[in-house]
Amino acid sequence: MGEEITPSKGRVLVTGGSGFIASHVIDVFLDEGFEIVTTVRSDEKGQGIVESAKPSLRERVSYAIVRDISEDGAFDSVFQNEPGFDIVVHTASPYHHNVQDPVKDFLEPAIKGTTGLLKSVKTNAPTVKRVVITSSSAAVINPLKHAKVYDETHWAPWTREDALVPGTAYTASKKLSEQAAWEFMETERPNFDLATINCTFTYGPVQRNLPNLDAMNTSNHLIRDLVQGKLKDGLPPTVPVCTFVDVRDVAQSHLKAAIVPEAGGNRFYIVGGYFSNKRIADEIRRSFPELAERLPDGPDDLPKDVFGIDISKSRRVLGLEYVSLAKSVKDTVQSILDMAPELR
Repeated sequence: MGEEITPSKGRVLVTGGSGFIASHVIDVFLDEGFEIVTTVRSDEKGQGIVESAKPSLRERVSYAIVRDISEDGAFDSVFQNEPGFDIVVHTASPYHHNVQDPVKDFLEPAIKGTTGLLKSVKTNAPTVKRVVITSSSAAVINPLKHAKVYDETHWAPWTREDALVPGTAYTASKKLSEQAAWEFMETERPNFDLATINCTFTYGPVQRNLPNLDAMNTSNHLIRDLVQGKLKDGLPPTVPVCTFVDVRDVAQSHLKAAIVPEAGGNRFYIVGGYFSNKRIADEIRRSFPELAERLPDGPDDLPKDVFGIDISKSRRVLGLEYVSLAKSVKDTVQSILDMAPELR
């Protein structure tokens, strides 16, 4: 789509800026020379993001408050008050295990948040050339009957009915919201194009503005709990997810999907490799022998007949070179110890 956007002139809206992935996405765009406006739910969260940026880059970060992304026109005022965006990166979507109401907790924020944003861009932001959406491997994988090898052509089987069941609410919301985004592009034909990042279970260094270890992103909880010795008596089973990616690769994939011309109109399956909880414990033991007595042992439960992954498209189009499980675990643990030195 046209020429590569010149970094020194680019303005980017990042939604859900206080999230784990978003914090790393903001970092890579700032390092590349972009100006960032991020949406948050409160002044306190917005100020935390600005203050946690490198001092030399702080003047290029600001925030706008969007209290509920599922409300009609939630993003309109952002585009009306902050004209001139080139790129929109939509990372805001709920993910937690405390599901009270599947529709309210997951489905509405995921689908309405995504389609509402796209409508708002179309109506209010004529300068936007590309939208990048953080989707999920949950929109790709079919755990009921695994494909031999997964790539971007695969779609999870979930329907709206599945989204009403607490156990499948999250995974169904990711598939349905991404599907809604592609349908919007097809029916509305806006003057921007779309790329989606279908990333899997994401490990990696904790974000700088994390208030405490309890506020950590869900996928890093296992590593935190191992470091704290909470799992000394035995490892939980690895299933249902046995693929991982490092958050720095996820952030890089968002940046490249935003600025590489041929990325437009594409999904990208973003996976660093396989993991099991035992392999993570073993990597911690290897890199931090002083923590060994807190770590459990046990069998490796990564399935022998695990499905294949084809990530050649992300390597070819986005130029990704994936961080290994060993490095991802080591750097995650180091970031936890830096934040909580009492755990050493």
